[in-house]
Amino acid sequence: MTQAEIKLCSLLLQEHFGEIVEKIGVHLIRTGSQPLRVIAHDTGTSLDQVKKALCVLIQHNLVIYQVHKRGVVEYEAQCNRVLRMLRYPRYIYTAKTLYSDTGELIVEELLLNGKMTMSAVVKKVADRLTETMEDGKTMDYAEVSNTFVRLVDTHFVQRCPLVPATENSDTGPPPPAPTLVINEKDMYLVPKLSLIGKGKRRRSSDEDATGEPKAKRPKQSTDNKEPIPDDGIYWQANLDRFHQHFRDQAIVSAVANRMDQTSSEIVRTMLRMSEVTTPSGAPFTQPLSSNEIFRSLPVGYNISKQVLDQYLTLLADDPLEFVGKSGDSGGGMYVINLHKALGSLATATLESVVQERFGSRCARIFRLVLQKKHLEQKQVEDFAMIPAKEAKDMLYKMLSENFISLQVGCL
Repeated sequence: MTQAEIKLCSLLLQEHFGEIVEKIGVHLIRTGSQPLRVIAHDTGTSLDQVKKALCVLIQHNLVIYQVHKRGVVEYEAQCNRVLRMLRYPRYIYTAKTLYSDTGELIVEELLLNGKMTMSAVVKKVADRLTETMEDGKTMDYAEVSNTFVRLVDTHFVQRCPLVPATENSDTGPPPPAPTLVINEKDMYLVPKLSLIGKGKRRRSSDEDATGEPKAKRPKQSTDNKEPIPDDGIYWQANLDRFHQHFRDQAIVSAVANRMDQTSSEIVRTMLRMSEVTTPSGAPFTQPLSSNEIFRSLPVGYNISKQVLDQYLTLLADDPLEFVGKSGDSGGGMYVINLHKALGSLATATLESVVQERFGSRCARIFRLVLQKKHLEQKQVEDFAMIPAKEAKDMLYKMLSENFISLQVGCL
């Protein structure tokens, strides 16, 4: 990592978790994976404080651990995950846009706490929403629970890995650190919970719900606490799914700018149909038939099947190739070419940066070099139709800023 990135990680960790966690986190970022006692020695921090700091970092998926053959546990910082904390407001705003205030608070609680049980999230969010309501109104647990299930169904929230049952029942000596695993089919499986109740408003610290002062309240027995219905099943925000949503929105916006609103709505429908069936790193979406796309268009979007087929043909024939045709069954099978779409978006961004910094003529030269891969100076002058002296100056400007590179040919 660069020094600027390390400094940014340091500031983020300090702002969110305090000085001790920041010291341990930055030490791991600088040094790589290390065992517990080495971390304590190198940072001059007590073992107890190091353990607590590592617990916080592991809870928020900012540090992972690995057991080596000799039983030594080493801890390693996840730098990219730390930097993603900058996007927390955007994740929360996306949840609000898609699932209203309830979805916003569910994602916010999961990001603030790292991992939580579903029952704890539902109760906390219901209480927070009740606080914002008029007197006499409360938020039902069932309504929050339904929103939580919708977030899981669309993969914005996922289960955390667990300690396998065989490891718990093993009679031998316990391992130095537990191994956490989860089946992919269970990652988005919501347990059946009957969460009955409503959100509660905060009372003053001196009175309980009945209005009696604390001093008059009989001491409650801690032995009669009800068992947590989903104890041991923890959930976390799926940040990769949020990034997939951002990517899809960028593709839809690019299609709308290049063609029209109807084309972008067709692409949006295709992306929505394959959002949970296509892995985030896949080059293409799952193939979709023209008939399936037609049935999945938003209600009230009045275009005929014939017009849809014309739009799909137009999208497939576009030089940018955002949409590709993969077969003829079902009225034609179509896919979104995700890698090509992202490549085109990145190229357009680069061209825009070059134009802003160096002007339209430099952007023309840069576009030529991108298309042709390799060009001599004379070819740049001829293709771009720019005088030799100006072309030379522009090439030097972009070369000095590392936008293009010089390759010396061999005779």
